[in-house]
Amino acid sequence: MVDVSNAKSQMRKGMLEFCILLLLKRQSAYASDIIQQLKEAELLVVEGTLYPLLTRLKKDGLLAYEWQESTQGPPRKYYRLTPDGQQFLEELDRAWGEIARTVTLLKILQPQDFQGQ
Repeated sequence: MVDVSNAKSQMRKGMLEFCILLLLKRQSAYASDIIQQLKEAELLVVEGTLYPLLTRLKKDGLLAYEWQESTQGPPRKYYRLTPDGQQFLEELDRAWGEIARTVTLLKILQPQDFQGQ
């Protein structure tokens, strides 16, 4: 039997950007907080994956950050959505809805439902 772990990993990678933007829609967050929330949602991610993605999203104008003082250690960089990031997230959300509907249809439709199309 073929191992599905690589396919699952690719699916998670494709979802990661969407999930990060969903988290930041609620509130600004520090990178460690983002990792913790993703882990709590059972989407495992490591810092080595997250930081380059946050940098790219900022470079693309979808995220901004601000430094905030910390009671424990140096100031922390808190990321937030920009207006462009909010719009991009809305487009991703629509695309996700379309993909989810397609997969659901393919799961429930019978072979005869495809005949004559």
